[in-house]
Amino acid sequence: MRAVTISAPGGPGKLTLSLVNLGKPGPGEVLIDVAAAGVNRADLLQRAGNYPPPAGAPEWPGLEISGTVRALGPGVTTWAPGDRVVALLEGGGYAEQVVARAAQLLPLPDGVDLVDGAALPEAVCTAWTNLVDTGRLHAGETLLVQGGSGGVGSVAIQ
Repeated sequence: MRAVTISAPGGPGKLTLSLVNLGKPGPGEVLIDVAAAGVNRADLLQRAGNYPPPAGAPEWPGLEISGTVRALGPGVTTWAPGDRVVALLEGGGYAEQVVARAAQLLPLPDGVDLVDGAALPEAVCTAWTNLVDTGRLHAGETLLVQGGSGGVGSVAIQ
């Protein structure tokens, strides 16, 4: 399988198209055909040599993707082959395929293009966690979003 790897720390010129091995989905995991990968700050830091991938994650970058479910690992019942999804990953999204935990996937919203969907996972998960899970924001309440021009801020406004 082809993946975009980092040949050495540095700028965009250090990104290389390489052949890599990808395992099959294990229990609770899903194999996804990647349509597009987002580019976020952690990916840029990894390319610069300042953000090592977490233990067990692929060495190549890519923390957020959109794509189509190809295969299910044992025990996965919430997804089916052909489902259009977005995912927030530990890494490895800059590739033709990725294996992700089923719990890391979200359905791609109706009307959202697969390529556009790759920009959603990090911003949506961060905004939701901060506003709903931590902040306990409820319908009818008022929220002031400062810096609403960035990814998380623009999602928080919505």
